[in-house]
Amino acid sequence: MTSSGRPARRSPGGRQRRVLSAAVALVLAASLGASAPAAFADDLEDQQAALKAEAARVQQSLEFVDAKISKAVGDLVIYRGQLPAAQQALLEAQGRVASAVKEVEALAARVDLAQQNKAKITQQLDADKQKIASTKKLIGQIATQAYKSGGVPSDLTLFFGSNNTGSLTDTMDMADQALRSQNSAMDKLTQQNATNVNSQARLQAVEAEIKDLKAKADAALAKEKAARDEAAAKKAKVDKLIADTTRLNNELEAAKPGIQKKLAAVKARQDAVAAEIVERDRKLREAWLAEQRRIAAAAAAAAKAKGEEPKPFVPVTGPPSAFGLRHPFPGSVPITSGFGWRATPPGTIDFYGAGGYMHTGIDFGAACGTPVYAAAAGEVFSAGWADDGGGNNVKISHGVVQGNSLTTIYYHNTSVVVSPGQQVSQGQLIAYSGTTGNSTGCHSHFETWLNGEAVDPMRLL
Repeated sequence: MTSSGRPARRSPGGRQRRVLSAAVALVLAASLGASAPAAFADDLEDQQAALKAEAARVQQSLEFVDAKISKAVGDLVIYRGQLPAAQQALLEAQGRVASAVKEVEALAARVDLAQQNKAKITQQLDADKQKIASTKKLIGQIATQAYKSGGVPSDLTLFFGSNNTGSLTDTMDMADQALRSQNSAMDKLTQQNATNVNSQARLQAVEAEIKDLKAKADAALAKEKAARDEAAAKKAKVDKLIADTTRLNNELEAAKPGIQKKLAAVKARQDAVAAEIVERDRKLREAWLAEQRRIAAAAAAAAKAKGEEPKPFVPVTGPPSAFGLRHPFPGSVPITSGFGWRATPPGTIDFYGAGGYMHTGIDFGAACGTPVYAAAAGEVFSAGWADDGGGNNVKISHGVVQGNSLTTIYYHNTSVVVSPGQQVSQGQLIAYSGTTGNSTGCHSHFETWLNGEAVDPMRLL
């Protein structure tokens, strides 16, 4: 979630410029098509979780940018992060389409070849049937003539095409030849029958092959259609990601002048708050030092009256821990973002060349409506809505303890229950956490200003 922050005293105005840098950097990165986050885990769920984490990290870098813009930038990170995987998935789907097309074409060629083979076998079977029929007819004629002539054909012209008769020896030779012809015809018939049976078996095998190939071809066609449908869906996803990215690019580019103007106004107000804290704390420390001097002067006068040597004036100072701060939430509320430098997210443009900005507080992941308690006793000097990006806030001055002045600030509250000028005790209810101001989700941003400078609250808690 987006967290609040205040400009560090050691660089007045620098923090807000860095905030502006982060926002504009992301806008420019989007418009220039900066590279998406590197591929994360191989597992799809891990990739999605990593992308969401990256988007949240980028959103956190946009302090004091309103929730709509922050969410748009986060969405842009996710869209751009998803695009390479979606494009790769599309390429793979298109590859499956190409493979399916090749399979369909190969099966179609095999079916065509089998059909041609079937036609040849069918033609061969028809020719064999004609040969078998002719052979059977010839054998029948030989048998008929043999029966009529007592075993020897009387009309050998059936075989020799002549009606001339010769000697008995010639007749017997011719009869012998006729018998041999009959036996030869029988052998030929047997061979033709065997060929016919073989051709029938081949035909059945080819027909079975054709049936199997057609079934495979139908399955391949269905597979091709499914592959094309999948590729179409993948392409639609890629097209949508590109369209969404382009849309967000345009929206952010159009919003950039408004973002810059708004951040400049917020910066001015934050600078005023920082100056107020610096001046208030300076006066408190001067007053404390003056009181220390007064006490020392009174002690010196008393010593002198007694004829004793006055002690030199040395202010009584101590560590900041002397304030005894407590957490503004119970221990069960986690800290979601710490104090310190926030680098500009990779892939964005570092507009001002600083590489990031200082996060001048810590964020508690408190649900909206969680009670917020005063970290220490003090005087409320600001409570309610403020135009500094923090929404409903409470600012408490804790005075000076052992030479150190302290101010605590509580941002983004749903509501506050204290008023300016009110004295509060440590642990007193002062507000209910929320997401008011420039915030992207329920949380509480807590700051500690020590001697007019923002410091890590964990040093004091």
